[in-house]
Amino acid sequence: MALGVGLLTTALLLTGCTPGTSTGGTTTTGTVSQADIDKAMKTPTTLTFWTWVPDIQNEVDLFEKAYPAIKVKVENVGQGAPHYTKIRTALKAGTGAPDVAQIEYQYISSFNVTKSLADLTPYGGAKLKSDYVPWVWNQVVQNGQVLAIPQDSGPMGNLYRTDILKKAGITTPPATWDEYATDAALVKQKTGSYISDVASSQAGQWLGLLWQAGAKPFGYDGKKGVTVDVNSAKAKQVVSYWEKLIKADLVSTDPDFTDAWYQGLAKGKYAGWLTAAWGPIFLQGTAKNTSGLWAAAPLPQWDASAPASGNWGGSSDAVLATSKNKIAAYEFAKWINNDKSSTSLFASKQFLWPTANNVLTDSAFTDTKSAFYGGQQVNKTFSDISNTVDTKFEWLPYMDFAYSSFTDTIGKQIASKGDLSAGLDAWQKALVDYGTQQGFTVNK
Repeated sequence: MALGVGLLTTALLLTGCTPGTSTGGTTTTGTVSQADIDKAMKTPTTLTFWTWVPDIQNEVDLFEKAYPAIKVKVENVGQGAPHYTKIRTALKAGTGAPDVAQIEYQYISSFNVTKSLADLTPYGGAKLKSDYVPWVWNQVVQNGQVLAIPQDSGPMGNLYRTDILKKAGITTPPATWDEYATDAALVKQKTGSYISDVASSQAGQWLGLLWQAGAKPFGYDGKKGVTVDVNSAKAKQVVSYWEKLIKADLVSTDPDFTDAWYQGLAKGKYAGWLTAAWGPIFLQGTAKNTSGLWAAAPLPQWDASAPASGNWGGSSDAVLATSKNKIAAYEFAKWINNDKSSTSLFASKQFLWPTANNVLTDSAFTDTKSAFYGGQQVNKTFSDISNTVDTKFEWLPYMDFAYSSFTDTIGKQIASKGDLSAGLDAWQKALVDYGTQQGFTVNK
C-alpha cells in the first residue's frame, strides 16, 4: 500500500486539481446560492460515484427518486489500495476521475495535499456540523475546509464470550486495563483461551488503541508541515502493556481476517475481540454457532473516571476537485449521508455504523435487542461509546506508507514477541525519513 518514493512528490505537482466551485461549467469562489442549487438539481446531469459499499444502489435509487433530473452511475473499482490508486491515476491523467469518491478518513489528508478534493463550504457543507458526531465531523474538516461528508465510522469496544469468562470465574467485563490483564491470566489458566487477539499487521486496531489512550501519533497542518510522534511516552506506555501480555502468552498475535482466525472466533480460541462498532454484525456472520454467548462493553479504561475510546475504520464521500458538476455532486454526497431514509438504510441493511445523529439518537436503532448478544441493546452500547472518542486525532498525508511501514517495524516486533518499544522507534524513524524525502517539513 506504500505510495512509493516519488509518487506523492509527483502528485504534489498536479495542476489539474485546483480548488474552487463549479456550477456546470462556470467557476466561482463565493457561496453558492439556493437558486444555483435549485437550477443544478433540475438540470439533467449524470454523476459518477466510485464506492465499494455493497448494494449502495438502494440509497442511490432513493436519491434519484428525490431528484429525477440527476442520474448516478455507481462503479466499484476495488477496495483499499486499488481504489485509491485508480483515483490518483485518473487525477494525474486529467480524465476519467469520478465526481464523488468514497474515501476513508485516514486518507483524506493524502488527497488534500494534492488539492484533489473540493472544499464543500461554499455549497453549505459547514452547516452540517451539528448533524454528526463531533469527533467524526472533525475527521472531514481541515484548515476550515469541509472536504467530505461522513458516511460511517468504527468507535471501538470489547466483544467478549460470557460463557468463557464465566468458566474463568469472571462475571463482569474488565473495566480497566489492569483488570483486563488480571482476567487474561485467569482466562488462559482456567479455560486455555486467549482473552483476545491483537494482530501484528493490523495497524488500524493498534492506532485505535493509541487513540483511546490519548496518544497523538500524527499531525498535519494541511500544507507542508507534519508531526510524527508514534514513539511518544504515551504510545510506549500502551505497547509496553501489550508486550507483557504477549510475552506471557496471554493474548495471541494471529493474523486476523483469515480462515484460521474465523475458526478461532467460532471455536473459542479467543474469548473476546477488541473491535469497532461494525464488529458485532460481522461477528454474527463469522461465528453463527456461538449465538447467545457474546456480550458488548466499552474498552477497558486507562482512567475509569474519564471514559475514552478510539476509532477503527469508517469512511466518507468526497467531491473531487475535477468534477464539472460540483453542486449536484455535493447534494448527492450530502443526501445519501444525511437524509434519514438513506442513513437508516445504511445502518439497517449494509450495517455500516452510522455517523449521523438522526440515526444514532433514534430509539428504533438504539433500543434494538440482539439475540446473538443475549438480548443486549448493542447499538446503544456503541452509540454511547461513540460519544467518548477523542475529537482531536489527525493523520499524515502519507498514511499509505504509514500502514505498510507499521508492518515492517513494530509489526515485526509484535509477531516475534519482541521489543515493541524498539518497534515504535523504528516506525518513527521510517515515517520521519519518508516524510522528509517527500518534501514535507517534519517535526520542525
